[in-house]
Amino acid sequence: MMAVLSTAWVAPGLAGPAISAEVAQVFGWRWVFLGLLPVVAVAGSIAMPALIRLGPPGSRRAAEHRLTDGIRAAAGAGMALAGLTLAAGSGALLAGGGLIVAGGAVGFPALRRLVPAGTLTARRGLPATILSRGMLTFAFFGADAYVTLSITAVRHRSPVVAGIAVTGATLAWTAGAWVQARLSETWEGRRLVRTGLVIVLAGIAGMVFVLQPGVPVAAGLAAWTVAGLGMGLAYSPTTLLMLREAPPGREGWASASLNLADVLGTAIGIGAGGAAVAAGASLYLGVTEAFAVAAVMAVAALVVTRRLPAGPTGAARPAVAEPLPALPGPAPPPAAERHGHAGIGSIEGRRSGRDGNRARYPHLGDVPAAHRRASDP
Repeated sequence: MMAVLSTAWVAPGLAGPAISAEVAQVFGWRWVFLGLLPVVAVAGSIAMPALIRLGPPGSRRAAEHRLTDGIRAAAGAGMALAGLTLAAGSGALLAGGGLIVAGGAVGFPALRRLVPAGTLTARRGLPATILSRGMLTFAFFGADAYVTLSITAVRHRSPVVAGIAVTGATLAWTAGAWVQARLSETWEGRRLVRTGLVIVLAGIAGMVFVLQPGVPVAAGLAAWTVAGLGMGLAYSPTTLLMLREAPPGREGWASASLNLADVLGTAIGIGAGGAAVAAGASLYLGVTEAFAVAAVMAVAALVVTRRLPAGPTGAARPAVAEPLPALPGPAPPPAAERHGHAGIGSIEGRRSGRDGNRARYPHLGDVPAAHRRASDP
């Protein structure tokens, strides 16, 4: 299922970059984003009726996510990113630092309530899985946002060429998702995540080299395609590990935490990269620093993978044996009664038990002598 969902990226990945490049050249880059609004409206009109038919959940739990905490976490992240950009771009360290502190004060307590306990300290199991997802999206999308800028503004190629890098990464992501689906029964989930992160790091390193004038741009296209393969290997296993580690009946709560980490990692990664670009003495240095920030997060994510749950992602959650209900009817007689009120292995017990059976079941008759054991009297 995770591989099928990743395949949904193929059509937009093939057509989107080329269409976006033409729209940007003819109408301007702002219309690339404004043109997505009708697509969102159409997708929403398709999904909402099915969601309404599902209805509300049967019961509410006290520990479920609260909307106010989500708003506070989003507001805090926005304030922190604004302060980081202000401090790095315009040099207003005091104002920027104040926004960062205020954003942390608003968003951090809410974020702690929205994710499983121990997420921010990488506690082993589900918390580390949630954290690793956020770090993964930080690393990949924090670099991906500046791949096209590197090709168009630093290496002075057309948006069409930059779109090839996006398309290649999308196709490779899908291929990686299908590969991990094949390996999910034999490879540990954390091994897949770790392998994917190493490949993403290799792709980021390749993009740094492409910033050099003597390196062919085609090497950058290949490098970011390889990074997409790594993302395909690492992304879906975190979802499967989350579903396996979530408490029974709390899969929706855990999924919401994972999606929150996903979105926050993407937003903070892109924002941190933007601050690095703004702080750079030149565009070349700024983009290099943005790639370096993403690479540092990928290395940190590799460390966190040691705390991911063990076992293949395709392994089912071990079933918990439940006691069988008691059958109606009279309780069985005590052991002493079943064996004639004597020891089970004694001659008196066997003789008394046999006599009792004759009294209960006279139609069966006596046991033939040929079938008796030698020790029977």
